[in-house]
Amino acid sequence: MADFDLVLRGGTVADGTGAALREADVAVKDGRIAAVGERLGQGTEEIDARGLLVTPGFVDVHTHYDGQATWDDRLTPSSNHGVTTAVMGNCGVGFAPCRPEDHDTLVRLMEGVEDIPGVVLTEGLSWNWESFPDFLKALEARDHDIDFAAQLPHAALRVYVMGERGARREPATAADIQAMAQLTREAMAAGALGFSTSRTLNHQTADGDPTPTLTAAEDELMAIALAMKAEGKGVLQFVSDFQNPGEEMAMLRRLVEQSGRPLSLSLAQTEGAPEGYRKLLGWLEGMAQAGLPVRGQVANRPVGLMLGLDATLNPFVAHPSFQALQALPLAEKVARLRDPALRATLLGEAPQADHPFMQAVLSNFEKMFVLGDPPDYEQDPSQSLGARARRLGVEPAALAYDLMLEDEGRAMLYFPFLNYAQNDLDAVLEMMEHAQTILGLGDGGAHLGTICDASFTTHMLTHWARDRRRGRKLPVETVVQWHSRDTAQAMGLFDRGVLKPGYRADLNIIDFDRLRLRPPRMQRDLPAGGQRLMQDAEGYRYAIVAGQVTYRDGVATGALPGRLVRGAQPAPG
Repeated sequence: MADFDLVLRGGTVADGTGAALREADVAVKDGRIAAVGERLGQGTEEIDARGLLVTPGFVDVHTHYDGQATWDDRLTPSSNHGVTTAVMGNCGVGFAPCRPEDHDTLVRLMEGVEDIPGVVLTEGLSWNWESFPDFLKALEARDHDIDFAAQLPHAALRVYVMGERGARREPATAADIQAMAQLTREAMAAGALGFSTSRTLNHQTADGDPTPTLTAAEDELMAIALAMKAEGKGVLQFVSDFQNPGEEMAMLRRLVEQSGRPLSLSLAQTEGAPEGYRKLLGWLEGMAQAGLPVRGQVANRPVGLMLGLDATLNPFVAHPSFQALQALPLAEKVARLRDPALRATLLGEAPQADHPFMQAVLSNFEKMFVLGDPPDYEQDPSQSLGARARRLGVEPAALAYDLMLEDEGRAMLYFPFLNYAQNDLDAVLEMMEHAQTILGLGDGGAHLGTICDASFTTHMLTHWARDRRRGRKLPVETVVQWHSRDTAQAMGLFDRGVLKPGYRADLNIIDFDRLRLRPPRMQRDLPAGGQRLMQDAEGYRYAIVAGQVTYRDGVATGALPGRLVRGAQPAPG
């Protein structure tokens, strides 16, 4: 009779604590780690892990699978990249609570904020829920390849209570605030992992209106935070422009001081204020010194746009001649764009866009790159399209035009618009190494036609622990710790992220030397034939969730042990 359900033999173990790598067996029984050591007993199933890296499953704290989790049992692309637990409902957007008459309001909001086509959501969402607890029940009706947890989104809550007044960002009345607080308590009691909100102008509906939560007053936010305090549950998640940084930081401090709930906020380097992130890091240090649980959530590479003929954006998307082709199938679009006459006409046009962000993206060829295969997310400015065009003696726009026609129009360009103000990732390293930050912002399940950053976990291993050429690298054990134990504990998930007895048996077995990211590609597999950017990886030999092998060499085994995680989870007793 076997001692264990599964034994991984002789792997190089990074246990998630940051401890030095060591060779060991890892034994699993009843979905939990049973033992880690040498010459462990027999397993019903055994995997030879010699020469392979064994890690805890990665915990991704910032995803947007709120829709996908209701229609798909595979939370890809995250589950392609070692993620075994995903936290969704970030940035204040989601689909519960929601009255039937407000379905379109939340769809238009998600379409605009997260670049998920409305037709995909309209066809994909079953709407067999209204309250947040009912939404959790609907999620539990489907098995998944990984675990996932949901947060209560502020925009949905506000619209549910206030209707059109909430969508128009009118101030909440005392009765509105009381209702939101009560629904927050209900959501936390049902298993919401936290509450999220957005205070950034970058988040707009598909009609161009600001997100309903943009100007929510402190009394509204405080009531919600105090409701979480009353339940003794939940993490606060904020994204903000910090237009009035002193006022905003003071308000966030009061929320944490009075509620006692932990808070995480998005942190990135911007082009307009390349040193601005340091002010937020200093504020985080002050919060920590005061004993207040606040963390910055940072990305491990540039947040970058993928630009292409079949993507949401490209350098010519606002040119009249291109707009006339936008609805055509890719093959027909490519055939038309290869016409020399149309090429000359289009290159001679000016973009018809008055949005500052669009103008910056469309015209800045000095920050536009060919990503390459394998993708290179830390390229020298000499490799930009602007620099390459000067060497070739051509116009940058003409070079971009020709490059996007390669591979039958499937070739894409890369525009890093956050975390690359100084053309390297030194600022990212500084943010990642700060004691008060965690890794996040991968946005799996969102930005389907513009951003493909759910591969952040794989990039941490390939770039930061192995391949970086333009600066200092990081130890493998540190990279694993940051994406497993640290992210799990920041969200109150103390039962996972560590390879020790009693913890969840969520594991990755990785051929570290051969681990490789593939370039992003477009695929059509969403409801209504919708398309999304997908990025594959090579080198994940096995993915294991709750002790079951879910993927072998990237191929699904058919096992779907992933479940909804209801609320914070205690550490093993």
